[in-house]
Amino acid sequence: MIQKKQAKYYVYIMVIICQLPALKFIAELSTFGGRQLLHLLRCPTENPQPNIGPNETRTVTRFPIGNVSYMFAYGSGVKQQVGYDQKKSTNNVIDLIFCVRDSLGFHAENVYRHASHYSAMRFMGPNLLARYQDDLGARVYFNTLVPLQDLGITIKYGVVHEDNLVDDLINWRYLYLAGRLQKPVTGLVNLSDNPRLQSAIDRNLLSACETALLLLPEKFTAYQLFHAIAGLSYKGDFRMIFGENKQKVHNIVAPQMADFFALYQPTMKQLAEYVAVNMHGEEPGSLKPSITFEQDKSRAATRFHLRHLPQELRRRLQKNAACRGDYCEVVEHLCITPLLPKIVQVSVNDIVWRSSISQSIKNIATAGIFKSLQYSYRKAKKTFA
Repeated sequence: MIQKKQAKYYVYIMVIICQLPALKFIAELSTFGGRQLLHLLRCPTENPQPNIGPNETRTVTRFPIGNVSYMFAYGSGVKQQVGYDQKKSTNNVIDLIFCVRDSLGFHAENVYRHASHYSAMRFMGPNLLARYQDDLGARVYFNTLVPLQDLGITIKYGVVHEDNLVDDLINWRYLYLAGRLQKPVTGLVNLSDNPRLQSAIDRNLLSACETALLLLPEKFTAYQLFHAIAGLSYKGDFRMIFGENKQKVHNIVAPQMADFFALYQPTMKQLAEYVAVNMHGEEPGSLKPSITFEQDKSRAATRFHLRHLPQELRRRLQKNAACRGDYCEVVEHLCITPLLPKIVQVSVNDIVWRSSISQSIKNIATAGIFKSLQYSYRKAKKTFA
């Protein structure tokens, strides 16, 4: 009884102290890119893909994977980023997301297996852990800086219920994990038997592309397109003010152009009526070869994109537009205003700002004070190195 009271007091202190979470994603899971899907969970006895080593397989299979419907790894260790050498790094953190069908079941089994992964919140029981995950912030529960001494690595992993992930992907409720999946990641589960989740992932990519088109001019390069897409979930993040490299988006996009192309090729085919690509173009103001695009900026095309945006973004646009009325009326105004790119960007930022703050505060309790300070120190050290 005393232990439970102490734990409750501990959690309360954790939540009211606000500090920056730290290093997001320095991982060394693989160099396998794009959205290629592996069979590690459904077919653990099959040979893994060539770039997935035994340590990575042993890392994921120690968790309650029977409850996992999707899992992916992301970050600077999974995909190359400017200024980060994966092979030379000796302080890697593997970053994973588990998408689960049953939050309570996952935490109940995972606490039993790996109680040390959790902060003092574990004393509150799996019911509270599941509610804390599903009811607060961006609906993700993170265990941070978890050492796997037998493998000589450290991991950070988040847990999200499949319903909440689908909601974020389709509606951009938080633009949190949806933002992660707008950039190349390493998928670790085959989604061929989960059309609902696969459809939501595809819809998220289409939404990201259409939103980027509203931000871009009539003619633009491939780099500008992917920079606009990758920047959607970063520009509104309060951590970009302090504790994050201001060149983060460039550092992600520049070395991953091929992966972005592979990720968005199906989406671009869907938008072929509104966007034309020139594989032998030139960068504006120079003769340097570049893949360029030209989009239809007519009122009809703009109306089409605006009407297909995610629900939460439509709500924010309706709130931020100069005119009032239902969304269809607001669309007609937005189609002709030269301020449309600014209104769209502000509306996207509103979503990201809110979720980034609430999730960061939430992470303090799940990490604990010591790990939160350690995590923040690593982030600051990486940022100002």
